[in-house]
Amino acid sequence: MSVATEATTRVRVRVQGTVQGVGFRPYVYRLAEELTLAGFVLNDAHGVVIEAEGGERAIERLLARLGPEAPPLAVLERVSSEPLPATGERGFRIRESPRGGVADAPVTPDIATCEDCLRELLDPADRRYRYPFTNCTNCGPRFTIVRGVPYDRPLTTMSGFAMCSRCRAEYDDPSDRRFHAQPNACPECGPALALAGAGGTPVAADGARDAVEATARALLAGAIVAVKGVGGFHLACRADDERVVSTLRARKHREDKPFALMAGSLEAAGELVVLGAEERAQLASRQRPIVLAPRRPGAAVAGAVAPHSAELGVMLPYSPLHHLLLGDFADQGGTALVMTSGNVSDEPIAFRDEEAVRRLGEIADLFLLHDRPIETRTDDSVVRVVSAPVPRGVTLRRSRGYVPGSLRLPGGGSARPLLACGSQLKNTFCVAKGERAWVGHHVGDLSNYETLRSFTEGIEHFQRLFAVTPEVVVHDLHPEYLSTKYALERDDVELIGVQHHHAHLAACLAEHGVPGHAVGAIFDGSGYGTDGTVWGGELLCGDGSRFDRIGTLWPVRLPGAERAIREPWRMACAWLTAAAGEDEPALPPALAPHVDRRLWGQIARLSRSPASPLTSSVGRLFDAVAALCGVCPRVSYEGQAAIELEAACDPGEGGSYEIELVERGGLMTFDPRAAIRAVAADAASGTAVAAIATRFHRAVADATVAACARAASRTSAELVVLSGGVFQNRRLLEATAKGVVQAGLRVLVPERLPANDGGISYGQAAVAAARLGGR
Repeated sequence: MSVATEATTRVRVRVQGTVQGVGFRPYVYRLAEELTLAGFVLNDAHGVVIEAEGGERAIERLLARLGPEAPPLAVLERVSSEPLPATGERGFRIRESPRGGVADAPVTPDIATCEDCLRELLDPADRRYRYPFTNCTNCGPRFTIVRGVPYDRPLTTMSGFAMCSRCRAEYDDPSDRRFHAQPNACPECGPALALAGAGGTPVAADGARDAVEATARALLAGAIVAVKGVGGFHLACRADDERVVSTLRARKHREDKPFALMAGSLEAAGELVVLGAEERAQLASRQRPIVLAPRRPGAAVAGAVAPHSAELGVMLPYSPLHHLLLGDFADQGGTALVMTSGNVSDEPIAFRDEEAVRRLGEIADLFLLHDRPIETRTDDSVVRVVSAPVPRGVTLRRSRGYVPGSLRLPGGGSARPLLACGSQLKNTFCVAKGERAWVGHHVGDLSNYETLRSFTEGIEHFQRLFAVTPEVVVHDLHPEYLSTKYALERDDVELIGVQHHHAHLAACLAEHGVPGHAVGAIFDGSGYGTDGTVWGGELLCGDGSRFDRIGTLWPVRLPGAERAIREPWRMACAWLTAAAGEDEPALPPALAPHVDRRLWGQIARLSRSPASPLTSSVGRLFDAVAALCGVCPRVSYEGQAAIELEAACDPGEGGSYEIELVERGGLMTFDPRAAIRAVAADAASGTAVAAIATRFHRAVADATVAACARAASRTSAELVVLSGGVFQNRRLLEATAKGVVQAGLRVLVPERLPANDGGISYGQAAVAAARLGGR
């Protein structure tokens, strides 16, 4: 009796997705060895290529197990295979990556230290004990060190560090988790720390075990230290010392904007802020964002950390250096550290040593440096948990840990490679080709040369990294935005202008993969309207390619234009003027200590003058109400007045003002003039700011729900999008989303991208792709 011999077959497998720098090739190697397959695996410009030869059933098992058993950081988007003639090859190996080709393989974001590496870091018997650059294929730097693809060591900033024999043995051992870990290093062969003074000169550890422990001691003693991390520098100091935190504020020229904190563990974070299950999950995620959460009463945090804010932004250590620093600081008796961006106010963070010493020399007492170069600077990401209508994390700033993860463009994507340049504030850019879009890291406000250079360098890096040579460049309609001017100066490209609020709507629809039309309540500070006025409180109906403006906020003058943004009392004057009819409004008691009476009269007259531009901005309406209450007559950072007004709210207050919906000029119009008069009267009579703030928030939410329901009925829409920077307000977002659902409609909010202008570039790309279609 004869036994049938299984036929030998060979296949070529193409794996696309996030499969480089995550231990995928070592995983394939081990799987092939287990299944007794011959062939090879390699990285190329598009992802991973596998050629496997063996029995038919073994090949079938390989294909079946590729996805379900992949490493934790791998994301398989597409797996395709084709048969090849068998060659009789013996053994399976990892081949060197070929050079050339058009790159489009996703690059992995920087990932927080895994548990295995953390155990080694804290084990006195391990050769990597207290080594601040410990990593493996499951964690460590990726995006911030990569210079090109395929993701191999020669194309990273680790190329200057030759591995020692023991690291090389790990790198070459298929059974080791550092098999082909590109940033692999140890104290013998890898990057090293150095402690320096304000001028960059070396400073002795002074009896401490190493530079980290010396830094922890200095922080406990009240020093301000510039710490070089994964994507740039932080400015660190102890969080419980009012004098030290105030000194940092004064040196950094950051008057009021809250500082972020770093706590050593979830338990330590829970002593600072109130954490629910979703907040804990966000804090401990591999992205390790800053999480905004309610300040815990009695928390050991100086008032100067987050003045006039009911929340604190807290993150956990995400690199071995941070784990060591927070551990040593706790061992010395410290609690949490302020860990704020290493910059002077309004500048991008410093990320190169000499630049940091020069720019931060008048702020920091010490510098904790290392010699692993950072290729791309990245700020910390920021998230907040909302119940809108179910608990979820929403992104306020998308950067480290998330970038450069790609997003899909709906409807087949873009037939031509494109670049979307984003907005002026909270800028990001986006490159796209086919169905894939890569939204860049948070650049910031394009208000100075350093930030503009960061913007242009970031675009050039992404174009190289993902081999996108734009044929189409997309921009905002505002002619004075630096991002628009950059777009208009690009040669040999097709230009597409996208209205600001349409980009907000399109970004949310594209993120959720929704192709149909929706009603969008898009509330923000400002955006250039198609009628040449300053929009910011818009009710739109549209999809990815087009929109109709069906509603708006009652327009008022913007007295002093940009100055009215920095001085909310001017918006209080403008809204009181609009609400007073022909009469000149009296100077409110809450503003009398802050505003000269004659100047008030001048601004009231300017609020009626055509010389002042019109605005329908909900952001400016919030500014006006805050100023009428005496909250923030002047601001030192964007959104401050609205943030402090939200913080003042009283959850126990049950009242509300009325915002009427009227038909005006063919548009459904929010008319808050009666509410403004009521706010002014309540403030003058001594009504608590908490009550006024709560009534106003409820009025805006109720009016928005009513308007969305009416608009949905008129347009046969079943979906409502809530977006724009004003909807970063948790109280407003939750109340509005709850009301929309109760009205029988489905609601979408931005989650993976910010509701603020950080999502504009993706929305621009989505609109352009929809308009371009197949051409």
